[in-house]
Amino acid sequence: MPQVKEHILRTPPGGVRRYDHDALCDLLNVDDRSRVIFEQGAGREAIVRIYPSNPLMDMRDISVEDLRMDARGWITLGAYYDGLPLRFRLFDPKTGNAQRGAIFGTTGAGKSRLVQAILVAAKRSGIVVHLADLKRGQSVPEANGQVATRVTTQYETILMLRGLVAEAERRMTRYAEMGRSGFVIGAPDPLTYGIVDEANRLLEKGAPFRDEGAMLIKELGRTGRSVGVGIVIAAQAGHLEELGGSDTLRAMLKEGEVILLRWSSGMMQQLVGDGLIPRGEALQPIPKVIGRVQRIRRFNETATEDNDDVNSQGMLYHLTGPRPTSMARTYVVGSVAPCTGYDPLILDLYGDGAPPGKAIDLEAYMTAKEYEAAQGGDQEEGEVGPPHAVPTPDAASMTTAQRILAVLPADGMTEMELLATLNDDGGREVRRGTLRTTISNLRNRGQLARPDGTARIIPTPTADD
Repeated sequence: MPQVKEHILRTPPGGVRRYDHDALCDLLNVDDRSRVIFEQGAGREAIVRIYPSNPLMDMRDISVEDLRMDARGWITLGAYYDGLPLRFRLFDPKTGNAQRGAIFGTTGAGKSRLVQAILVAAKRSGIVVHLADLKRGQSVPEANGQVATRVTTQYETILMLRGLVAEAERRMTRYAEMGRSGFVIGAPDPLTYGIVDEANRLLEKGAPFRDEGAMLIKELGRTGRSVGVGIVIAAQAGHLEELGGSDTLRAMLKEGEVILLRWSSGMMQQLVGDGLIPRGEALQPIPKVIGRVQRIRRFNETATEDNDDVNSQGMLYHLTGPRPTSMARTYVVGSVAPCTGYDPLILDLYGDGAPPGKAIDLEAYMTAKEYEAAQGGDQEEGEVGPPHAVPTPDAASMTTAQRILAVLPADGMTEMELLATLNDDGGREVRRGTLRTTISNLRNRGQLARPDGTARIIPTPTADD
């Protein structure tokens, strides 16, 4: 029976700063790059193991017991290459904190199955989840009816996030009155999460709600965790600047749960530069197909097809875990082949019964102008929005552009009307020149839009203005 070969390497002070996996495999005379596992150890050591086949190729099915949160707040999502469990924390009982997390990966890397596992874990553990599936509900369709709130559009996502921020603020006020500095599950509130799948659609440059979405996610990451309101996003692994700006994610994720599936070079460079991957630590690339060896076909040699190629879906690094440079893989979540409808194996994982918690009343978090636009006409005299409407974030903390988008009605208003409205919203004073420049910038970026995508037009001021 083939044996695992292990090499212990001495590294320079500070560890390996540049790592070439192909060069290492060539040195070891191994054609199948996936059989060689590199892990940087503590101090000045690294371990290189050569396996007969990739140790992560054959993973078992995930189970409900894996996904029930334990007393320390952990769930088990998979295993490392050496068989030790891959755990993901949803709650820290020592600090009373919910978690903030991010899952990055290219198309087909396994993000949606990983999100499904977290959603199942939440339902099985009594955690309330409010979910945004920004692939029109296609990323995790089985979650329909399995979470307290499920939305599928960018505007609904903004309303959902406003509701989560409002819930966090209500809890802060209530806990302060109780003299409580931390969160205790169920006393009196349940552990709650907002999860945004395909978050890059909400946060990429040019997205209509990018600024507010980034602000709300950052606010949840900053203040929600101490009152039991966590936030998790799943996004394409392109570049952090496409996700609301690197500052937003850097601040939110450094102490959270960060998982990196198969990535792009741009994402890796940004993660290192932003300190999410410690300098001096090297990650072995994750191939799209495991075990594929590129060979040159000689003249008159018959080409063979390898139908046993294994996709690397689910292979990952838990960057903020105890072993950030150790490759791991999720257990198998659901059916291996696509289903014609809802995946029965995933539905079995969710189980029967209603999900914990109540849905967010999205309408309650519309601004008065948004509510008017949604109704398709003017409101009754004296009505300022839905009966239980709440204000948008304090104007004093918003940019001029955000304030304009918050107050501008569907049918527009004159420049002077807009200026007067802004200077009466409690924020800092806006001058006419600043207003004109900001409007011009918003138009150039295509951000003057109603929630339904219809262009907002500000009528050209008349001479009387």
